[in-house]
Amino acid sequence: MLRKTKFFIDGKWVAPDVAKELEVINPADEQPFAVISLGSAADVDKAVEAAQRAFPSWSTTSRKERLALLEKLLAAYNRRMRDMANAISAEMGAPMKLALESQAACGAGHIKSFIEVLQKFEFEEALDEKNPGERIVREPIGVCGLITPWNWPMNQVTLKVVPALAAGCTVVLKPSEIAPMSSIVFAEMMEEAGFPAGVFNMVNGDGPSVGEAMSRHPGIDMMSFTGSTRAGIAVTKAASETVKRVTLELGGKSPNIVFADVDLVDAVTRGLAHCFENTGQSCNAPTRMLVERPVYDKAVDIAAKYTATVKVGDPSEDGDHIGPLVSEMQFDKVQGLIEAGMKEGARVVAGGIGRPEGFNRGYFVRPTVFADVNNEMRIAREEVFGPVLAMIPFETEEEAIAIANDTPYGLSAYVQSADKARAQRVARKLRAGMVQINGTDRPYGSPFGGYKQSGLGREGGKWGLEDFLEVKAISGFEEGLG
Repeated sequence: MLRKTKFFIDGKWVAPDVAKELEVINPADEQPFAVISLGSAADVDKAVEAAQRAFPSWSTTSRKERLALLEKLLAAYNRRMRDMANAISAEMGAPMKLALESQAACGAGHIKSFIEVLQKFEFEEALDEKNPGERIVREPIGVCGLITPWNWPMNQVTLKVVPALAAGCTVVLKPSEIAPMSSIVFAEMMEEAGFPAGVFNMVNGDGPSVGEAMSRHPGIDMMSFTGSTRAGIAVTKAASETVKRVTLELGGKSPNIVFADVDLVDAVTRGLAHCFENTGQSCNAPTRMLVERPVYDKAVDIAAKYTATVKVGDPSEDGDHIGPLVSEMQFDKVQGLIEAGMKEGARVVAGGIGRPEGFNRGYFVRPTVFADVNNEMRIAREEVFGPVLAMIPFETEEEAIAIANDTPYGLSAYVQSADKARAQRVARKLRAGMVQINGTDRPYGSPFGGYKQSGLGREGGKWGLEDFLEVKAISGFEEGLG
């Protein structure tokens, strides 16, 4: 069994202040495969002190120096891509193809994207042509506390750590204690790249101990959190005592509007594939499929037949199957919501409660499709975070928009229509931070984030860098004097 019980603080791997170990469970067989330590407020204090000591020097480094270190990080990451994929697959159950080609690969993609952003980002500029003496300067905010989730671990770690460092901030990272192994590999990459001591620090732990201590810490200038809306609220409340900046990337209940004029097989199967990807454990998954009434019954039939072909399998094996949910708690939650959908009168056309055939252990669930859902049902309002789709009929464009927006969330939305003008018209009316039309992909560098209870701020690209910067206005500035 792997033993990774040390934290990375001030450029060194150090033992926790108080020994408190936690087994990391492989969700495919429910067996422990690694041991980590759970940190405490004392460990957070040490990490923050190291980050504070490093900040004056790191914040004044040149663009060239930061770029050189980020390039080294990218090289180290690419060399250890397979190690990263193995860690992700073991800790959260991603099948190897997904773990390597999507989960691990997106980390390298984000590092490369932020290098490109940093190369051309304007940290200083005149207010406008009429006021050349009014200098607008963007400076690093300071020490940043970063809390990342288990579902896309490297996506979120790189979306936070890399822009923070590019901006000139120093950081304390707390990865999810459920899936910490990938972040330990990442910390080893940071060490290999040679970042100065204290610039990057990592403390493992749970939310009530380490997360709470970080959020309340007077030495942390900003908190960036990704996870559930409930936990995001807790971080915000704790951070408010020291009036620190908070950015949040939270839950979603994303609508996928399917109009009757599309290639229905293509639109429905594409939506299901996206919904089931990562075993449904994605905050931007299109989990509500809104289908125009004339083709609704046909769409339900297509969905049922497609879902029957979706394979569930061992995450250690390669292939296009989906793996288990991440934990027993998540398994129980998804089972409970499937039961709730059935009790509320939704019609199960594929899947249902229980494990798939052939599985008697592991947190595997049956890919499930509900038809005849209305937007008041729990499965239409709550984030299931499993491979569960709710299909809802609509009559008119206006009704589709109303149903889509009738949610406390506003992260992503999807529109499928052969009428491109209509698709764009609908996209503008959807209260979501991201809208994808007819299956288009989102490129690296596009802002990721949402409206309403889906969060605050944006990650990725120049927007992700700006989140970690303060804006200073200097009046009476003369070029070339300092």
